[in-house]
Amino acid sequence: MKLILLAKMRFDIPKEKAHSNLGVASDGRYVYVVSGQYGPQCRAPIARTFVLDTETKEWNSLPPLPAPRYAPATQVWRGRLHVMGGSKENRHTPGVDHWSLAVKNGKAQEKEWRNETAIPRGGPHRACIAVDDRLFVIGGQEGDFVAKPGSPIIKCSRRHEVVYGDVYMMDNKTKWKKLLPMPKPNSHIESSWVVVNNSIIIMGGTTEKHPVTKRMILVGEIFQFHLDSLKWSVIGKLPYRVKTTLAGFWDGWLYFTSGQRDRGLDKPQPRKVIGEMWRTRLSL
Repeated sequence: MKLILLAKMRFDIPKEKAHSNLGVASDGRYVYVVSGQYGPQCRAPIARTFVLDTETKEWNSLPPLPAPRYAPATQVWRGRLHVMGGSKENRHTPGVDHWSLAVKNGKAQEKEWRNETAIPRGGPHRACIAVDDRLFVIGGQEGDFVAKPGSPIIKCSRRHEVVYGDVYMMDNKTKWKKLLPMPKPNSHIESSWVVVNNSIIIMGGTTEKHPVTKRMILVGEIFQFHLDSLKWSVIGKLPYRVKTTLAGFWDGWLYFTSGQRDRGLDKPQPRKVIGEMWRTRLSL
């Protein structure tokens, strides 16, 4: 994966596109944006799907998903755009559906999505990676905030969530295989990964809540998943705990930027949304 920096460049997004909890994947030139939540707070999801041509800066529509989803795992694999899991329309119930759509040069080759083998465990906020002709889905959670009944602004209300470190792999068209889990349960890692030297690197995230306060706890470790042995190791720590960060690798440097960081060294709860960028040399 190359790290692409676009300086002083801005172009409009489609007004019909969802604003958050998106499924996002790229084949290098084209960026696919799938389903997600339309509007702030805990508003409803939509099924609309779009593709951005990063060379022409043009957006186009693709066939909508069979049903709306919040934060589904999304990836381009074997010439098809795969979308799986996420949360269902109430924002809390895990979905296990798995759909795919043939795509080529940013265009759909079919009019409808195809049903694929359901993923064994559903939920949003997972990493999804295609590498070495294998499809991996890593981490995630069951449950999420829901809309508070009767709220005029569709305010979010917390429900019980279960964060997990499950890892699933598909290396054929019909079956999922469960692999060794992450060193700790981890969610909010959709774009927090890179592929380097036959391994997947994952940075930050969120883990199980505090057993007493039930408050969210952020993750500060850097994890490595070895694609030959299919085993995990912890290879370092970030300067602070952070979730939903964006990871990149370029010319020997490992980068991360944006996300929501912790409250301090001894306070792992989320607080400030950040826009800064950090990097470190990575030698594996």
